[in-house]
Amino acid sequence: MSVPGRGGLLLVPNALDLGTEPVDIQQVLPLGVLQCAARMEHWLAEDARSTRAFLKRVHAVVPLQRPLQAIDIRELPRPPKGGGAGHAAPGDPLWRELLAPALAGKDVGLISEAGLPAVADPGAAAVAAAHALGIVVVPLPGASSLLLALAASGLNGQSFAFVGYLPQDAIQRSARLKELQALSRRTAQTQLLIETPYRNATLLKALLEQLAEETRLSVSCGLSLPSGWTRTDRIAEWRRRPTQMPERVPAVFAFLAD
Repeated sequence: MSVPGRGGLLLVPNALDLGTEPVDIQQVLPLGVLQCAARMEHWLAEDARSTRAFLKRVHAVVPLQRPLQAIDIRELPRPPKGGGAGHAAPGDPLWRELLAPALAGKDVGLISEAGLPAVADPGAAAVAAAHALGIVVVPLPGASSLLLALAASGLNGQSFAFVGYLPQDAIQRSARLKELQALSRRTAQTQLLIETPYRNATLLKALLEQLAEETRLSVSCGLSLPSGWTRTDRIAEWRRRPTQMPERVPAVFAFLAD
């Protein structure tokens, strides 16, 4: 899964059960990915503790080739507080230090807290830096909550956009939703959104208040979990039959204005 004789940055998918009861990892990740993760000696991650928890789950299926305490896990640089410029630029010397094992011929695993690294994830900065340094980037197969939700929605899967988080300010959020709805209506483009789990109910309330009755809204909650579900209805039907959102379960929201 990498280029012989050269170190690569391997994008290792994670399960989607962040913050919930863990599922059997063999049910959500291919055996080849688990085997690859078991041999990795170097990792880049948002959080070293959760990466160690991931590797313990891997070890239960495929024994790690090195003791967990001997595995090198380096944390990604965090963006500055207060809405700064974000992660270090690809040419920042910090990346050469973090990706040094790959430059020395060793593979480095990049892992997200959930799902695919670098998709709606700060790991994208590490991928950009790897390209800038001439390091081979190898994505490994795994689930993306965004694509699973889109597939389950029945909305337009030929043209879609991930718009991330909406503003928390009510006035700004309302304006943004109206802008996205107008764009969706004009281009027939599905709009995908996410929110931190404890604010899912707030986002759903805003969507039901601001979107037009004929707009179709899809909510996918707890994807890959035994209790996971997807509901797609027009806003008018959502208002008539509201759905209670769990407080701690990740969700993806999608809408299409006809």
